Amino acid sequence: MNIKGKVVKLRAMEIEDQVLLREMVNDPEIEKMVGGYSYPISIEQQINWFNANSNNQNNLRLIIETEEDGAIGFANIVNIDWKNRSAFHGIKIANKKFRSRGIGTDTVMAVMKYAFEELQLNRLDGSIIKYNEASRKLYCDKCGWVVEGIRRKSSFKMKEYHDELLVGILREEYF
Repeated sequence: MNIKGKVVKLRAMEIEDQVLLREMVNDPEIEKMVGGYSYPISIEQQINWFNANSNNQNNLRLIIETEEDGAIGFANIVNIDWKNRSAFHGIKIANKKFRSRGIGTDTVMAVMKYAFEELQLNRLDGSIIKYNEASRKLYCDKCGWVVEGIRRKSSFKMKEYHDELLVGILREEYF
């Protein structure tokens, strides 16, 4: 089953998508905008990651597609806690030319619809590096998420530590 937004389709990740994902991980402009750490990876490492993670129902990893552009990014619903009905969500869009077109908003809204209406989750969590104002606006201003806390100096990027905003949305807030 594919997840449909107004302009995006979120589909299962395929082996051929690993080239795009590897390019995104190895792109310093993309990686400085997301939490966690990264290091250069080979196509073999990327394929090994895919093979190790592709059949895990607690971690859904999806490719973002548009009809006119094809595969343009990645969305996830991971660390699904089926007892407490919660999960972590994030997105990456591969190229700047796909930004500021409503694709991110449509992706987050489609993920929320699937998470809250189909999976019956009660909350989604996320984290945003504090200087990533575009992501804060996307999640909080456009999609209704709330900043719930700050993880101080938790992410090391560009030779210094940065705060991370802890964001979330509840099922009732989505509806």
